[in-house]
Amino acid sequence: RRYTHCELENFEQHYDSLRNAYRKAAAFVEQFPVVDRGLLFMGAHGVGKTHLAVAILKTVMRQKGARGYFYETGELLKLVRDTYSSSTELNEMDVLRPVMSADILVLDDLGVEKTSEWVQETLGHVVNIRYSERRPTVFTTNLIDSEDPLHPKSFMYRLGPRTRSRLFEMCDWIKLEAIDAREVGGPDATPEQIQRWEKHSPAAPRSGDRGRSAMPSKTSGQLRAPSSRIPRGGDGVGDLKWPGGKAGSQG
Repeated sequence: RRYTHCELENFEQHYDSLRNAYRKAAAFVEQFPVVDRGLLFMGAHGVGKTHLAVAILKTVMRQKGARGYFYETGELLKLVRDTYSSSTELNEMDVLRPVMSADILVLDDLGVEKTSEWVQETLGHVVNIRYSERRPTVFTTNLIDSEDPLHPKSFMYRLGPRTRSRLFEMCDWIKLEAIDAREVGGPDATPEQIQRWEKHSPAAPRSGDRGRSAMPSKTSGQLRAPSSRIPRGGDGVGDLKWPGGKAGSQG
């Protein structure tokens, strides 16, 4: 499979931000399950976010006996949508219960899905339950932390202020800045290839950017999280269906 090679031991640490991300990942694994916060790896394509997230998941499952799941966010949402088909007896909570109750969860590529009310509510429900039950979660994303709610690649726009606020409360935000391994010859690129790419590519991180913090500003983190609008059933579990038709069919 695509991620079978991903281990902490073979994570390349060519930049300060990658070394910092590795230290955070290693500390998380060492302390698991006694961890207060999850991790959110953010950055451009191909910088190692998914590698680290998968390596964390594999290591805690192997060494700590944890029950864990990996989902690409778009894949998880598709599985939920598929339960609305008349050809299946599953409902959305059959898909989401194990995701919300896992000892550790990796949600890859958060925000890749085109935003809609249903997308925001579904992801927000997963995030909120795991936050409330103090279950460690590792996210990866290409989104940026802009305070402009209309920026199309921002957490605010794609996920909504409530989920963005929850993510800030439950995770350490870690930005990875590096070359895209796919542009420079793959993960086994030679130092000469990397130097040549850094010299000529406008996408290469500049020296002044390598140590720059990517944590959200304190002001942007103090967003109040309104109560969930997801209808609740008798068992207290959210019902994600919407009265206007099959959820998620639009957008």
